[in-house]
Amino acid sequence: MTYRLFGCLFFSLIVCLGVLLLPSTPAQAAIDSYVARYLHVTEPIDLEVSDRETRSFSPEEISQGKQSFSQSCQTCHVGGSTISFPEVSLSLEKLKGAMPSRDNINGLVAYMRKPMTYDGSEETYWCREVPESWLTQAQVENLAAFILTAAKKAPGWGTETF
Repeated sequence: MTYRLFGCLFFSLIVCLGVLLLPSTPAQAAIDSYVARYLHVTEPIDLEVSDRETRSFSPEEISQGKQSFSQSCQTCHVGGSTISFPEVSLSLEKLKGAMPSRDNINGLVAYMRKPMTYDGSEETYWCREVPESWLTQAQVENLAAFILTAAKKAPGWGTETF
């Protein structure tokens, strides 16, 4: 009995030491597997902030944007499609065609802060407004970065055949 208890304690100690001695990469842990595998973002990428400006977004920022998307947007925008209005998806083509254009960070952030109809003629209540009290400017920019990256790189994003 004593040998069995000693053996269990010794085995537990070895397992704990092994876990403690494993090399850790905290930056890698913060990168969402979908972002790395399907969006192929493992290094910082440049995205258009406006027509004249780009900004670098890290894989961690894109992953944080994906997390915000999963928590707040995915109910209506499964795979980049729009359940309530299938003809207006989050595909890059549709984002470019909106008025004003939503194919850059500033355009998407402006839309999320004050949702407008696709033609920009009036406010819409189909998409919920994202106030600063809900997502900070950095968080909403990361969300926009995820959407734009997915629109450019994810197979089937914003189509009916995802």
